[in-house]
Amino acid sequence: MKLRRIITLVEVTRREMGQDIAPPSRRALAAAVISNPLAGRYAADLGELIDTGAELGALLGQEALDALGCAARDVQGYGKAALVGEDGELEHAAALLHPALGAPLRAVLGGGKALVPSSKAMGGPGDVIDVPLGHKDAAYVRSHFDGMRLQLPDAPRADEILIAVALQLTGRPNPRVGGLRHEEVVGADGLR
Repeated sequence: MKLRRIITLVEVTRREMGQDIAPPSRRALAAAVISNPLAGRYAADLGELIDTGAELGALLGQEALDALGCAARDVQGYGKAALVGEDGELEHAAALLHPALGAPLRAVLGGGKALVPSSKAMGGPGDVIDVPLGHKDAAYVRSHFDGMRLQLPDAPRADEILIAVALQLTGRPNPRVGGLRHEEVVGADGLR
Protein backbone atom coordinates (compact mmCIF):
# COMPACT_ATOMS: atom_id res chain seq x y z
CA MET A 1 0.00 0.00 0.00
CA LYS A 2 1.32 3.42 -0.95
CA LEU A 3 -0.14 5.76 1.66
CA ARG A 4 0.07 9.50 0.96
CA ARG A 5 -1.93 10.97 3.85
CA ILE A 6 -3.92 10.15 6.96
CA ILE A 7 -6.57 12.62 8.09
CA THR A 8 -8.52 12.62 11.35
CA LEU A 9 -11.59 14.65 12.18
CA VAL A 10 -13.51 14.86 15.47
CA GLU A 11 -16.96 16.40 15.87
CA VAL A 12 -18.45 17.19 19.28
CA THR A 13 -21.95 18.68 19.45
CA ARG A 14 -22.74 20.27 22.82
CA ARG A 15 -25.81 22.29 21.86
CA GLU A 16 -28.39 21.85 19.09
CA MET A 17 -31.60 23.85 18.40
CA GLY A 18 -31.21 25.64 21.74
CA GLN A 19 -30.96 22.37 23.65
CA ASP A 20 -27.94 21.25 25.67
CA ILE A 21 -26.72 17.82 24.58
CA ALA A 22 -25.79 15.64 27.54
CA PRO A 23 -23.68 13.74 27.05
CA PRO A 24 -22.33 15.62 24.03
CA SER A 25 -22.70 13.88 20.68
CA ARG A 26 -19.20 12.76 19.72
CA ARG A 27 -17.92 11.12 16.54
CA ALA A 28 -14.58 10.76 14.79
CA LEU A 29 -13.39 9.94 11.30
CA ALA A 30 -10.03 8.67 10.08
CA ALA A 31 -9.25 8.65 6.37
CA ALA A 32 -6.36 7.55 4.18
CA VAL A 33 -5.35 8.69 0.72
CA ILE A 34 -3.67 5.80 -1.08
CA SER A 35 -2.36 5.14 -4.58
CA ASN A 36 -4.65 2.93 -6.61
CA PRO A 37 -2.42 0.10 -7.89
CA LEU A 38 -5.06 -0.77 -10.53
CA ALA A 39 -5.62 2.76 -11.86
CA GLY A 40 -5.96 2.96 -15.62
CA ARG A 41 -6.34 -0.76 -16.30
CA TYR A 42 -8.78 -3.60 -15.89
CA ALA A 43 -7.78 -6.35 -13.46
CA ALA A 44 -9.82 -9.51 -12.89
CA ASP A 45 -8.02 -10.15 -9.60
CA LEU A 46 -8.69 -7.50 -6.95
CA GLY A 47 -6.76 -9.34 -4.22
CA GLU A 48 -4.25 -6.55 -3.70
CA LEU A 49 -7.02 -4.09 -2.85
CA ILE A 50 -8.78 -6.65 -0.64
CA ASP A 51 -5.55 -7.12 1.36
CA THR A 52 -5.15 -3.34 1.59
CA GLY A 53 -8.71 -3.10 2.92
CA ALA A 54 -7.77 -5.41 5.79
CA GLU A 55 -4.74 -3.27 6.63
CA LEU A 56 -6.83 -0.10 6.51
CA GLY A 57 -9.56 -1.57 8.72
CA ALA A 58 -7.08 -1.95 11.55
CA LEU A 59 -5.14 1.26 10.86
CA LEU A 60 -8.09 3.60 10.37
CA GLY A 61 -10.11 1.95 13.12
CA GLN A 62 -7.31 2.61 15.60
CA GLU A 63 -6.75 6.16 14.32
CA ALA A 64 -10.46 6.97 14.70
CA LEU A 65 -10.60 5.34 18.15
CA ASP A 66 -7.56 7.34 19.29
CA ALA A 67 -9.14 10.55 17.96
CA LEU A 68 -12.43 9.74 19.70
CA GLY A 69 -10.49 9.45 22.97
CA CYS A 70 -12.47 6.65 24.59
CA ALA A 71 -12.24 2.95 25.37
CA ALA A 72 -13.13 0.61 22.51
CA ARG A 73 -16.06 -0.79 24.53
CA ASP A 74 -17.63 2.70 24.63
CA VAL A 75 -17.99 3.02 20.84
CA GLN A 76 -21.63 2.65 19.85
CA GLY A 77 -21.51 2.99 16.06
CA TYR A 78 -19.39 2.75 12.95
CA GLY A 79 -19.27 3.19 9.18
CA LYS A 80 -16.93 3.10 6.18
CA ALA A 81 -16.67 4.69 2.73
CA ALA A 82 -14.39 5.00 -0.29
CA LEU A 83 -14.07 7.62 -3.02
CA VAL A 84 -12.20 6.38 -6.10
CA GLY A 85 -10.32 8.71 -8.45
CA GLU A 86 -11.31 8.84 -12.14
CA ASP A 87 -8.68 6.35 -13.35
CA GLY A 88 -10.18 3.67 -11.11
CA GLU A 89 -13.58 2.01 -10.95
CA LEU A 90 -16.32 1.56 -8.38
CA GLU A 91 -15.35 -2.09 -7.90
CA HIS A 92 -12.02 -0.90 -6.48
CA ALA A 93 -13.95 0.73 -3.64
CA ALA A 94 -15.94 -2.47 -3.13
CA ALA A 95 -12.72 -4.52 -2.94
CA LEU A 96 -11.33 -2.23 -0.25
CA LEU A 97 -14.50 -2.04 1.83
CA HIS A 98 -16.32 -5.35 1.72
CA PRO A 99 -14.36 -8.59 1.83
CA ALA A 100 -11.78 -7.81 4.53
CA LEU A 101 -12.00 -4.34 6.14
CA GLY A 102 -14.77 -5.15 8.64
CA ALA A 103 -13.08 -7.91 10.68
CA PRO A 104 -9.96 -5.86 11.56
CA LEU A 105 -12.16 -2.86 12.38
CA ARG A 106 -14.27 -5.02 14.71
CA ALA A 107 -11.07 -6.39 16.29
CA VAL A 108 -9.98 -2.84 17.17
CA LEU A 109 -13.37 -2.27 18.79
CA GLY A 110 -13.59 -5.64 20.51
CA GLY A 111 -16.67 -6.63 18.49
CA GLY A 112 -19.65 -5.40 16.55
CA LYS A 113 -22.64 -7.54 15.52
CA ALA A 114 -24.26 -5.31 12.89
CA LEU A 115 -23.10 -4.79 9.33
CA VAL A 116 -20.78 -1.83 8.91
CA PRO A 117 -22.74 0.74 6.84
CA SER A 118 -20.83 1.73 3.72
CA SER A 119 -20.84 3.94 0.65
CA LYS A 120 -18.83 3.97 -2.55
CA ALA A 121 -18.42 6.69 -5.15
CA MET A 122 -16.22 7.99 -7.94
CA GLY A 123 -14.84 11.50 -7.68
CA GLY A 124 -11.91 13.82 -7.69
CA PRO A 125 -10.12 16.45 -5.60
CA GLY A 126 -12.55 18.49 -3.56
CA ASP A 127 -15.44 16.03 -3.85
CA VAL A 128 -17.20 15.08 -0.64
CA ILE A 129 -16.96 11.60 0.81
CA ASP A 130 -20.01 10.64 2.87
CA VAL A 131 -19.46 8.02 5.55
CA PRO A 132 -22.74 6.51 6.78
CA LEU A 133 -23.01 5.57 10.44
CA GLY A 134 -25.09 2.97 12.24
CA HIS A 135 -25.15 1.23 15.61
CA LYS A 136 -22.41 -1.41 15.80
CA ASP A 137 -24.50 -4.11 17.47
CA ALA A 138 -28.08 -3.47 16.35
CA ALA A 139 -29.08 -2.17 12.92
CA TYR A 140 -32.52 -1.00 14.10
CA VAL A 141 -31.27 1.72 16.47
CA ARG A 142 -32.58 4.76 14.54
CA SER A 143 -30.86 7.32 16.77
CA HIS A 144 -27.53 6.11 15.35
CA PHE A 145 -28.48 6.48 11.65
CA ASP A 146 -26.10 9.32 10.89
CA GLY A 147 -23.06 10.20 8.83
CA MET A 148 -19.89 12.20 8.58
CA ARG A 149 -18.56 14.13 5.61
CA LEU A 150 -15.02 14.88 4.56
CA GLN A 151 -13.75 17.08 1.75
CA LEU A 152 -10.09 17.32 0.78
CA PRO A 153 -8.95 19.89 -1.78
CA ASP A 154 -6.23 17.59 -3.14
CA ALA A 155 -7.76 14.11 -3.00
CA PRO A 156 -8.48 11.77 -4.49
CA ARG A 157 -6.29 12.39 -7.50
CA ALA A 158 -7.07 10.39 -10.64
CA ASP A 159 -4.84 7.49 -9.56
CA GLU A 160 -5.81 7.53 -5.87
CA ILE A 161 -8.52 6.31 -3.52
CA LEU A 162 -9.76 8.06 -0.39
CA ILE A 163 -10.93 5.57 2.26
CA ALA A 164 -12.57 6.54 5.55
CA VAL A 165 -13.78 4.89 8.74
CA ALA A 166 -16.02 6.73 11.21
CA LEU A 167 -16.92 5.88 14.81
CA GLN A 168 -19.55 7.36 17.12
CA LEU A 169 -19.79 7.47 20.89
CA THR A 170 -23.48 8.40 20.87
CA GLY A 171 -26.25 8.79 18.34
CA ARG A 172 -27.47 12.03 16.77
CA PRO A 173 -28.10 15.06 18.99
CA ASN A 174 -31.74 15.21 20.18
CA PRO A 175 -32.95 11.95 18.55
CA ARG A 176 -36.73 11.66 18.64
CA VAL A 177 -37.95 9.52 15.76
CA GLY A 178 -38.61 6.45 17.92
CA GLY A 179 -37.41 2.93 17.40
CA LEU A 180 -35.05 0.74 19.37
CA ARG A 181 -32.93 2.65 21.89
CA HIS A 182 -29.26 1.99 22.62
CA GLU A 183 -30.17 0.95 26.18
CA GLU A 184 -32.52 -1.75 24.82
CA VAL A 185 -30.03 -3.44 22.48
CA VAL A 186 -29.58 -7.19 22.93
CA GLY A 187 -26.82 -7.35 20.30
CA ALA A 188 -27.19 -11.04 19.52
CA ASP A 189 -28.09 -11.02 15.81
CA GLY A 190 -26.92 -7.65 14.53
CA LEU A 191 -30.50 -6.44 14.19
CA ARG A 192 -31.83 -5.88 17.71
